[in-house]
Amino acid sequence: MGNTQPTILKKLLKRPSAIIALFIIAITCLISIFAYVIAPDSTPAANRMIIELGAKQPGFTKQLLYIPKSSNPEHHNRFLEWFTGAQSAYLASPINSYHFSGSNLITHHYIDDQLEDSTSYPLSSLLPANHLNDLLPARQEYIIQNLIKTRTFYLGTDRYGRDILSRLLIGSRVTLAVGMIAVLLSLTIGIILGSIAGYFGGLIDKIVMWLINILYAIPTLLLVFAITLTIGKGFWEIFIAIGLSMWVGAARLIRGQVIVLREMEYIAAAKTLGLGNMRIIFRHILPNIAGPLMVIAASNFAAAILVEAGLSFLGFGVQPPHPSWGLMIKEHYNFLLTDRPLLALIPGIAIMLLVYAFNILGNALRDVLDVRD
Repeated sequence: MGNTQPTILKKLLKRPSAIIALFIIAITCLISIFAYVIAPDSTPAANRMIIELGAKQPGFTKQLLYIPKSSNPEHHNRFLEWFTGAQSAYLASPINSYHFSGSNLITHHYIDDQLEDSTSYPLSSLLPANHLNDLLPARQEYIIQNLIKTRTFYLGTDRYGRDILSRLLIGSRVTLAVGMIAVLLSLTIGIILGSIAGYFGGLIDKIVMWLINILYAIPTLLLVFAITLTIGKGFWEIFIAIGLSMWVGAARLIRGQVIVLREMEYIAAAKTLGLGNMRIIFRHILPNIAGPLMVIAASNFAAAILVEAGLSFLGFGVQPPHPSWGLMIKEHYNFLLTDRPLLALIPGIAIMLLVYAFNILGNALRDVLDVRD
């Protein structure tokens, strides 16, 4: 098998569509790993709400005054916070303008495009302890440089004033995680049941096929609903539920491949040598159906992404405040009929591109490996 993998990769790289698909998948994987490093909002789940800035268009820019919280949040390992996010020690308040009046900062607080109000902040309430004794110009300079910043929301904000770009980047983790877990679960169960049914045949084959036919008759979403109600509704539970609902296709394909391979001469030779059934299955049969497994893995990955998005849209998927592309569509689909349709279209386009990439990759693998059902 070691000699075939480079050949498969070389064949894939000769297909422009496969290169595009691999590029999209690779970029999404990198984004999901370093999401909190590159996201403008690096708080956990990118959940910094600025209600005054709700539902703003892409490219919206506003000055923000960062007001220190009364109590500083606990900070854990800095390296760990790259992957989990860190609670902010500041509250963000949008302002139109500001000026200093003695030892006070006067801001014109932004409420909406027509309204604002004035707020006065004593400089001592904004400064850290080590700057309280600075001269007045130095304190003003510290506030200007560190606490007043212009922020651009490149993809706009959602209805709660959260940065859509940040939530889109962090939401890629959910999308890839559900695909990976669904593929691992579906292939594990499918390989075990499909290979046993195909190799042994008889009563075992009839029982497995009876179970497969029953599950095939149940719509995937209804099956996931049933599993979710059984094991609970949560972050990891929904991933497991999707994985448990997608193994039937893998099992059916693997069963068919094993039925063909078990009649081959090298399998008969292995039996003659006295090799055990499990060794024959896992050492001599399954490695020879790696091609079909790769194709069905790519197909299941794409299907799992769509199922998770559908479940989140219906409220059965990942729960707020965790960002999920399907949940982002649910929260903003009613904006499609307004002048802000991008709030729902942006996560929809992200889902479409990633599903497209996995489907194209699956088709390319099928052509390269010449897999036939």
